[in-house]
Amino acid sequence: MSSQEEILNDGRFSRVTRDPRFWEMPEKERKVKIDKRFRAMFHDKKFKLKYTVDKRGRPVNYTSTENLRKFYALSESDSDVSESESKEQSEKKKKKKKKAKSKAQGGT
Repeated sequence: MSSQEEILNDGRFSRVTRDPRFWEMPEKERKVKIDKRFRAMFHDKKFKLKYTVDKRGRPVNYTSTENLRKFYALSESDSDVSESESKEQSEKKKKKKKKAKSKAQGGT
């Protein structure tokens, strides 16, 4: 650590701390935002691969879906839309079940 501090205090490298090219990327900007058209790639079986070894041959236990979540994120407006859509779908399913039960009871 002391060698790193010496480097930063050195006049030749002082501009590195002020230059935005050398700053770390903010956590919020690291992931690519995708819209609702591509949200199926997070849960579709076509995009899911199960890895048993990594690129160097070491055994691992993870899927490609984890990598997708690591690099991609749904845009905020689309995630709100998807939550409301899922609520609407669950409400529709409940209504259908109630109608089916009432028909079954009334018909017998």
